[in-house]
Amino acid sequence: MGIGALVVYGWMYSEFNEKANSFDLDKLPKMESASVIYDRTGQQIGKIFIQNRLPVTYDEIPKGMVNAVVAEEDNRFFEHHGVDYFGVLRAAISNYRQGRVKQGASTVTQQLARNSFDLKERTFRRKILEMFLAWRIEEHLSKEKIMELYLNRVYFGSGLYGVEAASRGYFGKPAKDMNVGECAMLAGLLKSPNSLSPWNNPKGAQKVRDFVLTRMREMRLISRDEFENATQLPLLVRKRTNPNRVSYAIDLVRQQAIAALGYDRAMNEGVRIQTTFDGRLQVTAERALRAHLAEIEKQPGYNHLTYERYRQINQNLEEAAQRGEPVTLPAPNYLQGAVLAVDNTTGGILALVGGRDFLHSEYNRALQGRRPPGTLFTPMVAAAAYAKGIFPGEMVDDACIDNHFVMIGGDSGILGEWGVERSDNDYEGPMTSHEAVARGKNAAVVRLGFMTGLDALGKFCKDEGIRSPLRDVANAYLGSSEMTLDELTLAYTAFPGAGSRPAKLFTITRITDPEGNVLYDNPSTRVPVISAEAAYQVHTVLEDALHKTCAPEAAADGIATNDLLAGKSGTAYDFTDTWFVGYSSAVTCGVWVGFDKPTTIYRGAFGKDLALPIWAQIMNASLASFPSKPLLVPGGLKPVEICRSSGLLPAEECRKTPGLVTTEYATPDEMPTTICDIHGGGVRDYSRGIDEEEWPRAASAIDLTRIRPIPVNAPTLLAQNDIYHSVNPLRAGVVDDSNVKVARATTPDGKDPGADTNQVSTNVPVALPATDPGTEKEVRKAEAVRPMDLPDGAPVMTLPPPKPADF
Repeated sequence: MGIGALVVYGWMYSEFNEKANSFDLDKLPKMESASVIYDRTGQQIGKIFIQNRLPVTYDEIPKGMVNAVVAEEDNRFFEHHGVDYFGVLRAAISNYRQGRVKQGASTVTQQLARNSFDLKERTFRRKILEMFLAWRIEEHLSKEKIMELYLNRVYFGSGLYGVEAASRGYFGKPAKDMNVGECAMLAGLLKSPNSLSPWNNPKGAQKVRDFVLTRMREMRLISRDEFENATQLPLLVRKRTNPNRVSYAIDLVRQQAIAALGYDRAMNEGVRIQTTFDGRLQVTAERALRAHLAEIEKQPGYNHLTYERYRQINQNLEEAAQRGEPVTLPAPNYLQGAVLAVDNTTGGILALVGGRDFLHSEYNRALQGRRPPGTLFTPMVAAAAYAKGIFPGEMVDDACIDNHFVMIGGDSGILGEWGVERSDNDYEGPMTSHEAVARGKNAAVVRLGFMTGLDALGKFCKDEGIRSPLRDVANAYLGSSEMTLDELTLAYTAFPGAGSRPAKLFTITRITDPEGNVLYDNPSTRVPVISAEAAYQVHTVLEDALHKTCAPEAAADGIATNDLLAGKSGTAYDFTDTWFVGYSSAVTCGVWVGFDKPTTIYRGAFGKDLALPIWAQIMNASLASFPSKPLLVPGGLKPVEICRSSGLLPAEECRKTPGLVTTEYATPDEMPTTICDIHGGGVRDYSRGIDEEEWPRAASAIDLTRIRPIPVNAPTLLAQNDIYHSVNPLRAGVVDDSNVKVARATTPDGKDPGADTNQVSTNVPVALPATDPGTEKEVRKAEAVRPMDLPDGAPVMTLPPPKPADF
């Protein structure tokens, strides 16, 4: 009997020992871990993962956490050699009495073996193998290393793996900063992580915390004072968030990291991702957008669903989404916004906000939302024009344009196609192209566009990095073509960039593995777009657009006239989209405000009121870390004074009117040489005229050769109130129709055709000037005029011959 038992024992020992030796202990430290994201200063700003785990060393784990685990999970951890025989005996007796394996008596080392090598079956054979493997682990690793590996691998509930991720998830702090009560709570979760989670069961979490503290006191691992203080403290945990749905910025980094390394390596291997983000500026951008959109929702005339109302309606679904449950929230139809701030030199993204709440919608409006920018686009027209050699002082007419050429809108007022960023818009006649763009005088900008041409503008936009196509119609000059915020922000960087821009916008500069080996490096390059001279000319326009056109709004938002900033607002037709993009010498920032589905925000919602305040707050915050410097005037430009009325050199009379003389920058070819021909008698040289490539040309809508003409049998009967005064087209003034008498045409035989009811009436009202005011209007007898194409015998219309006074 004894020999048989020894044989069985020897066989079992040989089998389980051989199997335990087959496991590779080098895999113990290798576990799925989160990749950590750092901003440009080295501060952690996020992480991406499949298992939310952040491995730390034993030195970064507080002693209270080790003691709490010992008290809760393995009282004799520092005494046994992998297996607690007293605990095994106690569990064996309990399991025998219950007829099944209920108590495991697993030590920390056994749990590490089970979790590392996926030993999950609840059988005696698995238990024996686990014991053999625990002995082997204890032979090769120190107690400290075993505890470190255990606390980095174990699950603490709510999707949190390892002590570091659990501490940051539940308490918002690194594990090394936890107090003894927080350590006790985490240790208590190990028995039932999800059911005892403080987010799911706060009373249960507090109860198990106090139980672990009691065990620690009984084992003299804490003093009486520590015990009493810890049990009296309330259980405080941070607000629950879905770690997989944090922000648009982190999600963009995740996408770019996967593109660089592949999914498994980026998400599982705990790589270190260095980014271009500025943590402080990112927080400022997120807060500024949320706060100002909430203020907009309080404006008179705003009658849409608000953000807070949306959250009230969908509170239960939102809480489920925070828990990570697979729920679908309704489309967020409240007012949205987007922010993008970039480094002018490299194109690195410093701050990105793709919407109001990433939990509600992962649609990134900064990168994916393609909308019409309105007058925000007009600096591109100016840049293409100046790159072509058109002088910023070139005169363009701010006057009504036939809307057949622009397709949409009216001809006046804030709702008209030419409505500017003001509710009191008027046409102001000829002005310089500089002033037209800076003040958003759209009719004048269209005329500048006609001088430039859509082909030249389209090529320039492609060079600027605008991927979206331009519409092949004249209203494209006014920003009717849909574009994204990132395209426009990148395009604007060419103006402070002396005519060149970054080749692309990006977030990741470098990725390293946990040992510091470089896995990915992302150098930055630049692309030339236009000459430095043309870029600076546009810059002077954008300085005036901010500091003069938007001066009251900019001042109210904390932008001083001496701030080295420039930018332009934009409002799409019918107030559906509002924009502001501007820059310092170091940073360019773009802001968009609108709805996901194009909708009027409210009447009179302009970019200078909705988007500018957000931009101003972000740019003011950027100046601390990214100070702005004056842009240098290129050597190819010289300042020149011109008269704003003519665009020519000022005469003495020009200087007598305050504000009439202004300074522009011109190349030698653009430099005006003629004295003002309005105030000084100069003669303009028209030999250097602009090639107006895109002026609309008259063209017949149909082929007249295929239309059979219809002969005219009688003259047309003009209306009583001829608003066009077509019967006297050469008259300069407006005719008073109140005392108009009618001259009746007669047939060749002298009869009145109107007396015969069977004949068509040929009465022709003719507006005639009075000989003297207040006297009866004179009816002149006119010579009969027979139209060339009238048949013989047809009635003719009689008109009075004009007098010189009528012209």
